[in-house]
Amino acid sequence: MADLLFEKKNNIATLTFNRPEARNALSVEMRTSLRDVLAEIEYDDDIRCVVLKGAGEHFMAGGDVKRMVEFIDKPAAEIRASFTQRIHDLHPIMFTMRRMPKPIIASVAGAAAGAGVSMSLACDLVIAADTAFFTLAYVHIGTTPDGSASFNLPRAVGIKKAMEIALLGDRYDAQTAKDIGMINFVVPAADLAVETDKLATRLANGPTHVYGNTKRLLYRSLENEWESQLQLEGETFADCAARADFREGVTAFAEKRKAKFTGK
Repeated sequence: MADLLFEKKNNIATLTFNRPEARNALSVEMRTSLRDVLAEIEYDDDIRCVVLKGAGEHFMAGGDVKRMVEFIDKPAAEIRASFTQRIHDLHPIMFTMRRMPKPIIASVAGAAAGAGVSMSLACDLVIAADTAFFTLAYVHIGTTPDGSASFNLPRAVGIKKAMEIALLGDRYDAQTAKDIGMINFVVPAADLAVETDKLATRLANGPTHVYGNTKRLLYRSLENEWESQLQLEGETFADCAARADFREGVTAFAEKRKAKFTGK
């Protein structure tokens, strides 16, 4: 059975980490499939929202530590080379998620640990069951965060809180994760699937190109100087104003009705 499942329905792509017997620990196959599927989704105009979730009771309980054990007795140079490659193999996934011109939602049940936290932080929005929990956890196996967590976490929670989360490796319940800015929404566990679908459907029916430009604006603001950011604001607004969804939005406002966006 594939380690990653891909379903496309009603302009929503749902990607399911599919190793429930291992709490969906990130395998090589899962990583490769995720990279390839995200690259395909990026340019599929029929897909207007993406959802990441885990099969079974958990989102993702980190990397595949059982496979890591195979390396511990190898020479240091071989270990460095192997793990350098493994970590860099994650980067195209993170680049694509950041660049993706449509919103990505993490729907988190159960454990989000290690790479699971990294994956959720790389999404644009995170909705979690009230029984979910988050732990960066890398420190507990004697290594540092990967999957862009070291970039995304301080920007989500601030540098002091990020230090606490990363250095102590403590476990945070969903409400605490929301309160400190790691996630956006907490819902009853029984309602997670329904509430995720509501959120995804809302986004899939929105002005997709606007969402893409808004992602670009907000993420670029983390590195841009003030003048560069204002220049980008002008470019993205003008680009959106030349499109069908802007015409529909302005017309609907004038006619006092709800806009019907097509994502174009």
